[in-house]
Amino acid sequence: PCCAIGPPGGADGDDSLYPIAVLIDELRNEDVQLRLNSIKKLSTIALALGVERTRTELLPFLTDTIYDEDEVLLALAEQLGNFTMLVGGPEYVHCLLPPLESLATVEETVVRDKAVESLRKISQEHSPVDLEVHFEPLVKRLASGDWFTSRTSACGLFSVCYPRVSSTVKAEIRQHFRTLCSDDTPMVRRAAASKLGEFAKVLELDYVKSDIISLFTALASDEQDSVRLLAVEACVSIATLLPQEDLETLVMPTLRQAAEDKSWRVRYMVADKFSELQKAVGPEITKNDLVPAFQNLLKDCEAEVRAAAANKVKEFCENLPEDNREQIIMTHILPCVKELVSDTNQHVKSALASVIMGLSTILGKDNTIEHLLPLFLAQLKDECPEVRLNIISNLDCVNEVIGIRQLSQSLLPAIVELAEDAKWRVRLAIIEYMPLLAGQLGVEFFDEKLNTLCMAWLIDHVYAIREAATCNLMKLVEKFGADWAQNTIVPKVLGMANDPNYLHRMTTLFCINALSDVCGRDITTKQMLPVVLKMSEDQVANVRFNVAKSLQKIGPVLEKITLQNQVKPVLDKLATDKDMDVKYFAHEALSGECLPYEYKKLQWSSMLCVLVYARPQLLDSS
Repeated sequence: PCCAIGPPGGADGDDSLYPIAVLIDELRNEDVQLRLNSIKKLSTIALALGVERTRTELLPFLTDTIYDEDEVLLALAEQLGNFTMLVGGPEYVHCLLPPLESLATVEETVVRDKAVESLRKISQEHSPVDLEVHFEPLVKRLASGDWFTSRTSACGLFSVCYPRVSSTVKAEIRQHFRTLCSDDTPMVRRAAASKLGEFAKVLELDYVKSDIISLFTALASDEQDSVRLLAVEACVSIATLLPQEDLETLVMPTLRQAAEDKSWRVRYMVADKFSELQKAVGPEITKNDLVPAFQNLLKDCEAEVRAAAANKVKEFCENLPEDNREQIIMTHILPCVKELVSDTNQHVKSALASVIMGLSTILGKDNTIEHLLPLFLAQLKDECPEVRLNIISNLDCVNEVIGIRQLSQSLLPAIVELAEDAKWRVRLAIIEYMPLLAGQLGVEFFDEKLNTLCMAWLIDHVYAIREAATCNLMKLVEKFGADWAQNTIVPKVLGMANDPNYLHRMTTLFCINALSDVCGRDITTKQMLPVVLKMSEDQVANVRFNVAKSLQKIGPVLEKITLQNQVKPVLDKLATDKDMDVKYFAHEALSGECLPYEYKKLQWSSMLCVLVYARPQLLDSS
């Protein structure tokens, strides 16, 4: 039978082809996983069979066995998109159409979508003649199929074949697309609406005006909101294709209607695409139509719509015509923004907080100080941590406009309050902003207002905060210099070496690791090294093996005589420690490379994990 596949190659006794025979056999196996594995290696089978037998035996067999599990069909649809050279090149690429056509009609959406993706891919490899002879008839069959599944798949194929066929065939394709846009099944109309913009881009301008606009208007008025919202997406593409003088009459009535649609999902889509629509329709229509529409979206009764619109505030304001941008923002947009700052929904406030700082660069220093700073302060004190986090993360925008002095007077008290926020991500955002803040404020102001805060982070109960605080200290020393570190930071860090909490003692070591390079040899040798050496006698093994790691880290900063007389004796002692972890890291520090034996067991915060340490050579030889 045509679907039977014999063993590959010529010589029946060739052992090297046995694995291929197994793969072919697994294509018919009852076990789904085996069939799936074989499908994923379909290119290997095709290579072994050769192009002739792939076309005459493998593809018919695959076409006949389309009724399989969805995951198998998905893998098959993906594989066939890369099969052109395996069937003999572009000349024979049409042989791939039958199995992909069958896959494009199955019930499972992801399989159909993948089949359409592969069909779109191989359509580019058809010659214009083959496209009309083989590919375009397939599109017609799918478009007129009895089941909605085939008709939805057809919607994704019109745009790839339209530019390369004759005018007669183009007319047929346009007619098929019109038919699908008014299909009885909502799923088909939805698929057509999702491809309307893409199809419009390949049509001639006259047909865009005569055909696409009427389809766009009809879909935007569809009884199903899932169809109407997809028409909004197509509006962006259509608007970019039309001359400015046609937009007001052909597009804007439908867009106004969508912005006030009874379904919040449609209004949400308008809000989500607002910046793109704004660029597509131009400044004049934006000023007359889109500004009032945007105001309404910012005041929408549904929180999801307000959040989507709030997210576009900065982008919308940036794209306003420059000659009256400030006046439009101050008169029409800012009053809405002020209302959103105290919105009842936290997602709306969070969306606004992520972009509102950007308004300062658009409105300038005076407007920012008078109108925006009070809003920033209100959001910094918001009960929602996400709102506070978004404001902190964008402080640099405001800093560029009003300067650090004004910023510190207005917002610093709130920032200090947030440094002790219950949510660790908020504290982390403050830490990451601290070097910039410190550099702008200057050393005296920093020591007075923020130094204590930075030291407190080193003993935070969240490791990520302690780690970030350590990096923060290093950046501060880079800004303020080693002398400042010696007098202000180093004594406090070294004082933590006697803390009863072993995690805080380890933080001392982490700080020394970070600070040794920026502080230099003198401070490291005279102040830091004695503390590290003393900590080698700590009762907690985790501290001791971190001593070994610290000695290895700061070693390059120290003089050779110091290494020989002070560091090596301590490492030698740690190398004979009763704890295997301490011994391992001591040996590593002494040798400067991993130990030549397999090592297991690591204790960390009362949890046992298994780690294997081995030389790469040992792994290779095994």
